Amino acid sequence: MPTFDFDLFVIGGGSGGVRAARMAAQQGARVGLAEAAELGGTCVNVGCIPKKLYSYAAGYAESFEESAGYGWKLPEAPQFDWAYLKTQRAKEITRLNGVYASLLKNSGVTLVTGWAQLADGHTVEVDGKRHTARHLLVATGGTPFVPEIPGREHIVTSDAMFDLSPFPKRLLVVGGGYIACEFASIFNGLGAKVTQLHRRAHLLTGFDDDLRQFVAHEMGKAGVDVRLNIEATSIARGPNGPVVTLARGQQIDADTVLFATGRVPNTQGLGLEAAGVALDERGAIAVDANYRSSVPSIYAVGDVSTRVQLTPVALAEAMVVVDALFGQGKRALDYEFIPTAVFTHPNIGTCGYTEIDARARFGEVAVFSSEFKSLRHTLSGRGERTFMKLVVQKATDRVVGLHMVGADAGEIVQGFAVAMRAGATKALFDSTVGIHPTAAEEFVTMREPMPG
Repeated sequence: MPTFDFDLFVIGGGSGGVRAARMAAQQGARVGLAEAAELGGTCVNVGCIPKKLYSYAAGYAESFEESAGYGWKLPEAPQFDWAYLKTQRAKEITRLNGVYASLLKNSGVTLVTGWAQLADGHTVEVDGKRHTARHLLVATGGTPFVPEIPGREHIVTSDAMFDLSPFPKRLLVVGGGYIACEFASIFNGLGAKVTQLHRRAHLLTGFDDDLRQFVAHEMGKAGVDVRLNIEATSIARGPNGPVVTLARGQQIDADTVLFATGRVPNTQGLGLEAAGVALDERGAIAVDANYRSSVPSIYAVGDVSTRVQLTPVALAEAMVVVDALFGQGKRALDYEFIPTAVFTHPNIGTCGYTEIDARARFGEVAVFSSEFKSLRHTLSGRGERTFMKLVVQKATDRVVGLHMVGADAGEIVQGFAVAMRAGATKALFDSTVGIHPTAAEEFVTMREPMPG
């Protein structure tokens, strides 16, 4: 049998790659991992973590405003220090980079710094040095996509948003997905004048229709200028910053133009063609149900291959691969009822099927929904409202869709996701005692289905 340097070599030090490397090493495997940038990948460095920190920062503006309704008299208008927030965020990200490095070291993983390329099905080259492994795992994640538009050199992507200098007083966001909506909400909360353009009729394609319309309305009430059915055709450098020309000929001046128009798998420059690894129609690594590519010794997990681009999904896929290669091979990942959150203001939380998808999958469904002003805002003076929706399969009474727009939606939906994965019925929801007074109790007190 051939002798290899490693049992497993991982390309990519993001969430999926680090989890796979650590867990494999703890199973006794000889593991190497190559990363050219900071450890932690998109999530830690330019994604989930810094984005949530900035979302918290934006939330304080709302809290200051609301506090007056509860008797708090601030001596003067709060002042926001963008430079300080950036410094604090950078410190936390650096700390997390160190945590990831320690986890790998303490697990016995050999960390190789540099850009890795596949030479064949068992060989990786990093800065001219070759490393062989019985199994290779590609976990290089994704990267922002920017369309071929005149003047694209004048825009920024989500990766650059955390360190903008100076703070943009006028921010134009192009895109309607969750990244676009989150940054529009965050910078609006931090004090920027935000305009969001989307070429479709509604934001957040793929989310429940009622939820999409509700959150767009709430974002508008909060101050984001949401403009739908509009497309940017070019960007030019004006005397006071970028100038964006729209399809109808209008122009919008901005300090910063963010294109949040999707993400694509990081498959360029990895030597995939040389190794014979096939890509799918999206340019992602094509994998089977066991995350194995067209080359039997090469696997792929996370955003470079999956259709569900979420950090916890990458972690779960990594665990399946490690268990198959070095464990008992019993672990599997069920993609149904994966909960997710969008950190707009207000937040979105969702689990399961949209109403349209549920009707296509299950036939007859019953829909329950509720819209209300939360108790917090009876005194806050703000007009923010909360929306909740349940989609129930009539034949089984099972809750197959749960959607929310409102404060702490992600925190609330996480617990309900457990119940949904366990097959909870609407009758079980109805028989559950709610916690009063909370917004979450509305999910167990909705009794009358919507007509139709």
